[in-house]
This record gives sequence, C-alpha cells and structure tokens, in this order.
Amino acid sequence: MMDSKPARTPLVSKLKLDVEGKSLTDLSTYQRLVGKLIYLTITRPDIAYAVSLISQFMHSPTLIHWEMVKILLRYLKGSVRRGILIKKNGSTHIMGNTDVDWAGNALDRKSTTGFCTFVGGNLVSWKRKKQAVIARSSAKAEYHAMASTACELIWLKSLLTDLGFSSS
Repeated sequence: MMDSKPARTPLVSKLKLDVEGKSLTDLSTYQRLVGKLIYLTITRPDIAYAVSLISQFMHSPTLIHWEMVKILLRYLKGSVRRGILIKKNGSTHIMGNTDVDWAGNALDRKSTTGFCTFVGGNLVSWKRKKQAVIARSSAKAEYHAMASTACELIWLKSLLTDLGFSSS
C-alpha cells in the first residue's frame, strides 16, 4: 500500500454495507490488520468510526470489507502527521459534545452514540458506540446519547476533584 495514492477520507461517501458478497479467502490477514487498526484508534480518533464498521465483519468479511480496509490504509498514508495536540492553558473547564446517528446501522437499525470530552479545550476522551436497544424515535436516541455523555462528564469532574483540581 506504500505506492498507493492517499485517500482524503477514511470512508467512501454513500457507503452501503452488506453481509452478502464474495468471501475473503485469507480470513486471518483481515483479522490481524483490523486488530492493529483497532489499537491505532487510541491515538487516532478520526478513524474510530471506520474501524468500528470494518470490525463488525471480523468473522465473515467479504471483498467489499477488504476494499474498505484498503481505503482506510490509503487515508492513513496521507494523514501521517495528524494527531491530538494538547496545550497547557491553565484551565480545567470541562465540556462535552455529543451526537447520535438515529437508526443509522442498516443491518440492525440500532442508533450510534458518539461523544467527546474536553478539559481546558483539550480533547481528553471520546467514544462511539452502538446503542444496546433500538430507539423508536430520534428523541429517545438523543436522550441515551446525552445520558452517556453526562456520565462521562460527571466521572471526569470527580477525577479532577480527586487529583486536587477544581473544575466547572
């Protein structure tokens, strides 16, 4: 993949995921590569969504899923210098952003929660997770997402308090 053209995004737009298609012959290569990409999401939150999609098919990947992995590798090639920048600014103000993709998974119609938290303007945690239940409305899906984010913010505030920092 070193000679390939870098991709601008980790996924193609208008992605149609499907469990049907020609199966891969080398299952272990796919599984090892996706496992390494999962580990990489610790420092590269920009690929977390793409990796979560391709990791759903670890036991029965198709050629379409393999193409998704190759696009992600091309994206990584073109974005080597990207990462998380943390600046010292003396602030311990806590803030969180949340969003939900209501019934966004075409296979099981479950919603996806995503949030990120900041301390003093610096990104300190993020999460993207499929919700456990199928929400009947976008409002219910948003409520679950906000509850998850609020739990994370409360935990973060108590952690800072235990470390001797006051925060708002």
